[in-house]
Amino acid sequence: MRTISLGRFNALAAYCRFGPAMWLIEECEWLESEDGQMLGLVLRDRQDGDYQGAILAKDARERFRWITGTPFFDDIESTRAALFAEAQAIAPRLDEERLQGDEQGDPVDFFADHIARERMNPNFLCLIDEPGYSPARELIAPMMRWYDDVDGNFVEQFQSTGFDSRLLELYTFALLVENGFSIDRTQPAPDFLCEDGIGPIAIEVTTANPTQDDRGNIVLPPEIRTPEDHTAYIKQYVPIKFGSALTSKLRKRYWERPHVAGKPLVFLVQDFHAPMSMTFSRSGLTIYLYGYDHEWERDADGQLVILPRQVQEHRWLTKTIPSNFFGLPDAEHVSAILFNSGATLPKFNRIGYVAGFGTRQVRMIRSGTAVAHDPNATEPLRFTFDVADPRYEETWSEGMDVFHNPRALVPLPREHFPLAAHHVLEPDGQVRTTTPPWQPLASVTQIIMPAD
Repeated sequence: MRTISLGRFNALAAYCRFGPAMWLIEECEWLESEDGQMLGLVLRDRQDGDYQGAILAKDARERFRWITGTPFFDDIESTRAALFAEAQAIAPRLDEERLQGDEQGDPVDFFADHIARERMNPNFLCLIDEPGYSPARELIAPMMRWYDDVDGNFVEQFQSTGFDSRLLELYTFALLVENGFSIDRTQPAPDFLCEDGIGPIAIEVTTANPTQDDRGNIVLPPEIRTPEDHTAYIKQYVPIKFGSALTSKLRKRYWERPHVAGKPLVFLVQDFHAPMSMTFSRSGLTIYLYGYDHEWERDADGQLVILPRQVQEHRWLTKTIPSNFFGLPDAEHVSAILFNSGATLPKFNRIGYVAGFGTRQVRMIRSGTAVAHDPNATEPLRFTFDVADPRYEETWSEGMDVFHNPRALVPLPREHFPLAAHHVLEPDGQVRTTTPPWQPLASVTQIIMPAD
């Protein structure tokens, strides 16, 4: 067996981490057999301090699961040696040992044809056809083995009209696993009930989508010709798009359901209302959620001064909505809003590449903006990374914003998402933000494949 990264192990088997016992152990090493049929894990008991090796293999539904473990040892070297010996011993009978006896149904395959090709979403076709997206494709394949299709239409929608929203659900699934949650999807709504060592939360996923006319045809977003057009678009049009998505979920009244009552309720939202819209809509979301716009000036000493200005409504043509989502009736039942401008297919592609999936011929250049931690900065940092650089790392949490509801009846503990940026509205209209050392705001990824 060879040592692999945590990222690769997570892609292959993180989804089998269920139950409170997982919070009592520390994972020390991750391994994979040369043929990819077995995974190894070296664990340390946080209470006793001793070590154990675990071997995982694919069950009848192609999901990596625990099949055997070593005795406990006082040191990691002895544990590793026992793990290697156990792997060699079990290899000849792996076909029998890997079966768990509780598997039901066939392996889930998101990429098998469920609809006619002409009905498939263009982004889905890129995912299955383009070599440049092979890292994302090979990353999603093991992930989908664990994903429960509660509604019964996930694969069909993933391949057609619901590609963006269903991919966002997969992102949320990976995000929760990365942050140590066990996931319960036995209920059809909201999308996720989950729990970590801190407590339970409920999450509903939603998207801001393109406007459609009465016949269902997509209406192009407003044309931007001047700086004034751009300002109006961000501060008026974008909040209306987010408002439509979030208030529709608010009307579902999830907090009245017995399995949600008393738990923090979180909406995770992404913006797909226009091409690349998620890369520039974050500021419009902030204005809408808190009902404050923030301008700036410098004082006599050249220090930056932020000026909150309360916003009552957002207006575009004949459409007007109230600002301050958290101030709406019943919004006190929503604990927080999660948003990540990077929760899109390129993130799957980058993380998949770093984890060793897909062709090594692809090259990805990621460029974008990130938070500048200088308290007097008025412009973000700009960056460009080659994803193939051995120093490049990325997590599912990277770029996540958590907007806390100041009126929440059940607040969301920040400890659930320690790698995210957390935003809290103060009584004077200022937004207090706690940001990780590295916090991308938006990025684009250029995919380069060698010419044939």
